[in-house]
Amino acid sequence: MIEKYSILSPDFERDAPRELMLLSIISQSFFQPFSLEDNLLVILTALTSGSGVGFNRAMLFLKQGDRLRGEMWLGPRSAEEAGLIWEVLSTPGIGYVEIVEHNRALVSKNEDTLSARLKGLVYAADDENALIPAYAACRKEILLVSQASTEPLVDRRFLNVIGVEQFLCIPLLARDDVVGEIILDNAITRTPITPSDIKLAGICGLMAGNYIYSATLHRKLLDVEKMAAMGEMAMFVTHQLRNPIVAIGGFTEQLLKPDVPEEKKLRNLTIIRDEIRRLEGIIYQMGHFLKVSLKEPIYFDPGPGIAAVIDSPEVQTKARGYDLNVKLEPCLPEILCDPTSFGEVVRNLLDNAFDATPAGGTISVRGYRKNPTSFVLSIRDTGRGLTNPDKENLFRPFFTTKEKGMGLGLPFIKRVMDTCGGKVEVQSRFGKGALFKLIFICRERELTP
Repeated sequence: MIEKYSILSPDFERDAPRELMLLSIISQSFFQPFSLEDNLLVILTALTSGSGVGFNRAMLFLKQGDRLRGEMWLGPRSAEEAGLIWEVLSTPGIGYVEIVEHNRALVSKNEDTLSARLKGLVYAADDENALIPAYAACRKEILLVSQASTEPLVDRRFLNVIGVEQFLCIPLLARDDVVGEIILDNAITRTPITPSDIKLAGICGLMAGNYIYSATLHRKLLDVEKMAAMGEMAMFVTHQLRNPIVAIGGFTEQLLKPDVPEEKKLRNLTIIRDEIRRLEGIIYQMGHFLKVSLKEPIYFDPGPGIAAVIDSPEVQTKARGYDLNVKLEPCLPEILCDPTSFGEVVRNLLDNAFDATPAGGTISVRGYRKNPTSFVLSIRDTGRGLTNPDKENLFRPFFTTKEKGMGLGLPFIKRVMDTCGGKVEVQSRFGKGALFKLIFICRERELTP
C-alpha cells in the first residue's frame, strides 16, 4: 500500500504544535510569489499565530546603511481587535496565502496603525552606547526585557511606543552581520515569555536574517545581470541598426545628386522605405520588451485565454500545413498569472514552435494538473531541436537561434513566469524537437452561487 501526501499542507492548523506551526508557516512562504516584504510578514505571522499559541505582537526593524529603522508592526491594538484577528485565523480551511493577505491589510491600514508609530523610530546600528532596542542588535544578543519602565537601558521613546513591561529582542544576523531586529511581546494576553518561547523566536530570527541576506544578495546579482544585459543590448542595438542606417544614408545621398533617373529614384526610395520599416520593427520589439509592465498576478481560468490564442487569425494562418493538436483536461483549475501576459506567453511559444518546425510537422498543446497546486501548459514541436549550448542560453536577452530573431521572446516568458511564481522547463535534443513546459501555481476553481 502506498499513501501519498502533499509536501505543503495548504491549511493553517490552529491546533498543531506551535513548533511545527512556526516552521510550517515560514516554509510555505518559499513556495509563494511573495516579495521580500511579504516574506518578512510571513515570519511575523508565524510568531503571532494565535491566542496563547504565539506572541501577541511582532515588531520589525531593518538595517539600512548604518541605521536601524522601524519597518512594520503586526498585531492587534486592543483585546477587541485581537479577538477579531484570532477568529479569522481559526476559520476552518483558511490557507497561508489568505493569512498573509489578511495581515498585509492589517499592517497597511491608513489609520493610526502600529506600523505608522514604529516608522518614526531610527537608531544607530553600531553605537556601543546604544539603548534598547538597538542595544540588542549592536551586541548581537537576544534580550528579554522585564520591568522595562525601571530599566535605564530602555529608550524612553521606544517604551512609549511599545507600551509594555516585558518584551523580547531578537537580532537578525547573517554571516555575523546584523541585518535587522524583531521585537516580540504579549501586550494583550499578558502571558509571560518563557525559555521555550525564546528558543522558537530565536529560530525564526535565524531564518529571517538569512532570508534577508539571501534576498539582498539576489538583488545585487540581478543588478549585475542588468548591467551585463545593458552592455549586450548596446552591442545588439549597434549591430541591428548599423546596416539599415548605412543603407538609408547611402541611398539618400544618391538621391541628392542631380540628374538621377526616375527609375533609380523609385528603387532608392523603395529600399529606404523597407529599411525604415525594418528599423520600426526593431524599435517596436525593443520597446515592448523594455517598457512592458507586468501586472499583479491573479487567479483566473486559463481555458478562454488559450482558446483565444489558438483561434486567433494569426495562429490559424500559421497553422496551415501543420498538425496542430490541442488537448486540455476538463474543468481546468484557476492559475496564478497576469491574464494579458499569459496570452502573450502562449502566443510566443506557439510562434517559436511554428518557426522551428518544417511544414507538415506536429505541434501539440497540452494542459493538465501536475499536482493539486501546480498546473502545466506544455507545447511540443517536431522541429530541429536544440543543442546543449543553445539550451543554456535560451533565456538570455538577445540570444536567438533564428536567422532574423531578436532573442527577446523567451526572456519575456521567463520574466512573466518569475513574476507569478511559476517556472519554465525545456526538454530538447538536437534533431528531435523541443518541449516547453509552463508550470503555474493553481487552485480549484471557485464555485459561483
